[in-house]
Amino acid sequence: MVDFKQDAGILVRLLEQYHEESREKQQPVLQLPRLAELIAHLDLDPFVANGGLTGAALEAFLHRYLGATTRLHHPAYFAHQVAVPHYAGSLAAMVDGFTNNPMAIYEMGPAAAAIEYFIVNWMLEKAGWVPMPPVPGEGIPGSHGGGVLTHGGSLANLTALIAARTRIAPDVWETGVPDDLAILAPAQAHYSIARAAGILGLGQRALYPLEVDAAGVVRPDRLPAVLQRLCADGRRPMALVANGCSTAVGRYDPLREIAAFCREHGIWLHVDGAHGASALLSRRRRALLAGIELADSLIWDAHKMLRTAPLCAAVLVRDHRDLEGAFHQEASYLFHAKRQPGVDLIHRTVECTKAALGLRLFMVLGALGERGLADYVDRQSDRALEAYRYFESQPDFSCPVAPQSNILCFAYRDWNEEHLRMRDQMIADGTFYLSTTQLNGRWYLRLVFMHPMSGMNEVEALANRLREAERGQ
Repeated sequence: MVDFKQDAGILVRLLEQYHEESREKQQPVLQLPRLAELIAHLDLDPFVANGGLTGAALEAFLHRYLGATTRLHHPAYFAHQVAVPHYAGSLAAMVDGFTNNPMAIYEMGPAAAAIEYFIVNWMLEKAGWVPMPPVPGEGIPGSHGGGVLTHGGSLANLTALIAARTRIAPDVWETGVPDDLAILAPAQAHYSIARAAGILGLGQRALYPLEVDAAGVVRPDRLPAVLQRLCADGRRPMALVANGCSTAVGRYDPLREIAAFCREHGIWLHVDGAHGASALLSRRRRALLAGIELADSLIWDAHKMLRTAPLCAAVLVRDHRDLEGAFHQEASYLFHAKRQPGVDLIHRTVECTKAALGLRLFMVLGALGERGLADYVDRQSDRALEAYRYFESQPDFSCPVAPQSNILCFAYRDWNEEHLRMRDQMIADGTFYLSTTQLNGRWYLRLVFMHPMSGMNEVEALANRLREAERGQ
């Protein structure tokens, strides 16, 4: 373990230096060398052939590696909904990597399983659902919620829709997928919904788009029309997916009205809250998710707005039986009668091996507290609103919609596809890293306020960068 202590010290020192360089903007927010050039620069072949990646060799390699990373800790990072992780969550990932407890089976990771059980209950309570009992298996059937942590929101959405499919077609694991099932979802739903439809054997034709307004928000008054069309096609609604909030522009669907429609017609309501469910922590913003307690399932990514190292996504259900019965499996080396002091989570997920995901979120919660995370959610959303007011006050900028989260779309003059070219230019020179999106057929630049230090200095500098580009400077 001498090498471990030495190499861990090298790693901590270099990461501290990396964080300082990024925060103080001493290096570009990103650099994109050609793949072959980067592989050659990292000098990987000698270590594969001879080993020796320790001490000075490790330090040199980490210098090369960190120098080629995208710096999420840089205040000019605005591109995607990926957390600027709190160091506590990163420490948890290191602890998990070293202990290597694949905790989907309780006996393979009791500490990790206990923390996940605790974290899921914390999230269930935030959603307004009854938490799981202190002793697994006790309690009245259907009287409490349930959940599990997965490696990412795409897998979480898939898991929730598997549960919805099993409820409407309980024999699906024996007889196959009925050919009349359908999913109702807005076109602005995350692409993982369409991908899940394909994985589940439903196909793209089973997706029925919900009508939305100019901001991409679902119109509850138009839900009967799409249901009527679906039924006329001889299909049954397996689930309706609502955004809380949408990935592209960060707007929330009206969940209470949608939930009332779903309950009237016996439709499973799934809320994709991967990014926006963190508003549940905020006293000021929780109302954006009013009605969430009426949904059947919810996903919530901690590796977005909860400062948690990836990946850590929750699948939550109002009735635990829906998740308990979602999968069918047989494996005598895993599933058999045994004395069980805890809980196995393996039957709730696609995964067999599962990392200690709950530890990552718990250590961030333990460092910042619930109030600290709530303040972060409010602060980042307030900065998006401040940026919106700034752009709207400038004669050469405009925004298609006011932000409800930390996501803001904006346009420079009457640019359309010019925004795409400008983004490429800023990525090439490493000055700003932001994304683009389409709304109502027009391209916009898109800011996601993830960095705790990103603010109006960066926004105004970005505006000036666009003006200079137009002048050819």
